[in-house]
Amino acid sequence: MSSPTIGSKTTQSNGGKSGKRTISDVLIGPPRDVRDPEIFHSLSLVAFLAWVGLGSDGLSSSCYGPEEAFLALGHHQYLAVFLAMLMALTVFVISASYSQTIDLFPTGGGGYLVATKLLGKYFGLVSGSALVVDYVLTIAISIASGADAIFSFLPVDWLPYKFWLCLIVVVLMVLMNLRGVKESVLSLLPIFIAFIIMHVWLVGYAILSRAPELPSIVGHAVREVHASSHSIGMLALAVIFFRAYSLGGGTYTGIEAVSNGLPILREPRAETGKRTMIYMALSLAFVAGGILLGYLLLNVEAEAGKTLNAVMFERLASNWHLFGIGVGPGIITFALLTEGALLFVAAQTGFVDGPRVLATMATDRWLPRRFANLSARLVTQDGVITIGLAAILLLIGTEAKVDVLVVLYAINVFVTFTLSQLGMTTHWWLERKNEKRWLRKLAINGIGTIFTATILMITLTLKFHDGGWVTVVITGGLIAVCYTVRRHYERVSKAIEQLEADILPKLYAVKKLEPAKRDPDASTAAILVSGYNGLGLATLIAVTQLFKGEFRNVVFIGVGEVDAALLKGPEEVHELETRMTEDLNEYCQFAADLGLHPELRAGLAPDVVVELRRLCLEVAHEFPHVVFFAGKLIFSDEVEGFIGRFLHNHTSVEIQNWLQLYGYSLVILPIRVGAGSMAIPQNSQAA
Repeated sequence: MSSPTIGSKTTQSNGGKSGKRTISDVLIGPPRDVRDPEIFHSLSLVAFLAWVGLGSDGLSSSCYGPEEAFLALGHHQYLAVFLAMLMALTVFVISASYSQTIDLFPTGGGGYLVATKLLGKYFGLVSGSALVVDYVLTIAISIASGADAIFSFLPVDWLPYKFWLCLIVVVLMVLMNLRGVKESVLSLLPIFIAFIIMHVWLVGYAILSRAPELPSIVGHAVREVHASSHSIGMLALAVIFFRAYSLGGGTYTGIEAVSNGLPILREPRAETGKRTMIYMALSLAFVAGGILLGYLLLNVEAEAGKTLNAVMFERLASNWHLFGIGVGPGIITFALLTEGALLFVAAQTGFVDGPRVLATMATDRWLPRRFANLSARLVTQDGVITIGLAAILLLIGTEAKVDVLVVLYAINVFVTFTLSQLGMTTHWWLERKNEKRWLRKLAINGIGTIFTATILMITLTLKFHDGGWVTVVITGGLIAVCYTVRRHYERVSKAIEQLEADILPKLYAVKKLEPAKRDPDASTAAILVSGYNGLGLATLIAVTQLFKGEFRNVVFIGVGEVDAALLKGPEEVHELETRMTEDLNEYCQFAADLGLHPELRAGLAPDVVVELRRLCLEVAHEFPHVVFFAGKLIFSDEVEGFIGRFLHNHTSVEIQNWLQLYGYSLVILPIRVGAGSMAIPQNSQAA
C-alpha cells in the first residue's frame, strides 16, 4: 500500500518544557533532547568512569569478603595462602568468562539476557529476578556496612542515629541517580580514587615488606596441610577450606555489573566493557587477595569492635613517622574512612544496573511497561525509585543490621553467575562446528560454571537455615509476580491481534472515495494513536461510523516513546522516528480511502504524555474546529481485573483532563476485546 505524503509532518520534542525552571529542574536537572546526537556521547561512560561506577561493588566487598573467609579458617589460617591464590584465580576466571559474554552480546549481555537467549525465557526469568533482588541487597548491605564503619569513629551515644543515616543516604542516592548515571558517578569519583590509593599502598607495602618471608610461609603451609590431612583427614580439611572459600563469596559480587551495564558505556561498547573488566579484575584480585595474604603475614587476629582490616592497618602503620611526627594513626583512620565511604559508593552499582535489569525485563513483558520508560533526564525513573524504596524497606525490616543482611547476601548473585556461565558453555558446545576457538572458550566458561555452581551450592547449604531462605522466598515471590504479568500481557497481545484481524478485512472491502481537499476551517477529527495496530484502526472505524459526514479532515497524532531499550544511540532513535511516520502514513492511506483529508503529526519523546500535549495544542491552533479522539481497550473481567487496570497506562484520560483546561474535547471511544470478541461502539452514547 502506498503511503501519502499529504500533510505529513514530524515534529521535534523539546522535552515539553518551556523556558521556566521548575523545582524538578533544580533538584534533578533540566530535560534532555533525545534527538541531539551528542546526548549519547555525553551520557556514556569511558572505561575509567565505568570502573568507578560499576567496579565499586566488587572492591567494596574486599572490606568484608576476605575477612569472612579468613575467620572461617579458624585454627587453619595457614590455608590463607592457598585461599588467596584461589580467590584471585576465581576473580580472573569469572572476569574472563564475562569478557566472552561481552563479545557475544556487545550491546548488553547481563545475566538476564544471557540466560534468556541461551537457555530459554524461564531461565532468564529466574536469573533476572535473582539479579534484581541481589542489587537491592547490594544497596542495603553496602550502606549499612558503610554506616557501621563511619559510626565506629563516632561516640557510642550517636549509634541510634545510624539507622536514620542509612535511610537518608538511600534517598540522596535516589536523587543523584534521577539526575543521571554519569553525574552520580562523577560525584563519587574522589571517594573511589582515595580508596584505591590507600589500599594499594597499604596492601602493597604489607606484601613487599615481608616478601622475603613468603617462600618460608608457603613451605610452612604445605607442611601443615600434610600434617592436618593425617590428623583430621583430607576430606575434613577440604570442607574447612571450601567453606571458607564460599563464605568469602561476597568478594566476587559486582563482577557481572559490566556486562549488565554495557548500554551506558562509551562506543565501541564491547572494547570499553572489556577494558573496564580488566581494570576491575586486576584491582579486585590484588586488593582482596592481598588483604587475605596480609592477614597471614601480619598474624592478624580478631579484636572486639574492630574489623580485621583495621587490625592489619594498625599493625602495619601505627608506628609510622614523618619528620618526627606520628602520621600512622591519621593514615589508618583515613584508610578506614575510605572503606566506609566506598561502601556507600558500592550502592551505586545497584542503582546503575538494578533499574536497567528492570527495564530489560519490562521490555520483555515480565514487568509493567513503565519500568522501561525514561524521564526527561533520560533515566529509568520508576526503576530507580522502586530499587531505592525496596532497599529502604529491607533496611527497615532488618534494622540496618549487617549481620542479618549478610546472611541474605551472595546467594542470588551466584544463581545469575551459574546460569550465565551454563548458558555460555552450552552455546560454545552447540557452536563447536562454526567457532574455531570453541574449545578454549568452552573451557573458560565451563570452569566458570564449576566455580560459581560450587560456591552457590555451598553458600545455599550454609546460609539457608540461618535466614538465607528469606532470599529464596523473596526471589520466588518476584518470579511469581513476573509470570503473572507476562501471562496478562500475552493474553492482551493476542486480543489486540484478533482485533486487527477483524478490522482489516472491513477496511480493505470499503469502497474507495476521493480524498477531501484540505480545509483548516472545516471540522477535524484528531485521533491519538500508538503506532499501527488494531486499536488505532478500530478507533478510525468508530469515528467514521459514529459521526458520519461530520468531519472533513483527520489528523493522526502519534509519539514514538524513547525507552531504555532504544537509548543506545542516534541510529535507534532515527529508526523509531521512521517507523512511527510509516505507521501513521498507513492510517492516512485508509482515511483517504474513506474520503477524508488525512494528515499526521509524529513526535519523539521519553514522556509520551508531555509530547502529546504539545502536539495536540499545535493541531488545535492549526485546525480551530477540532475534536480529539482516542481509543481505549475494554477487556472482559477475565482478562482485565485489578492486574490489568494496574499494568495498562491511562494516557488518554490524562490528555482528556489536560485538554479540558484549554477548552478542547477529547472523546474516548471504548473498543471491547477479550474472550475472542470485539465490538465497536454503534452510537454516540456509547462513547
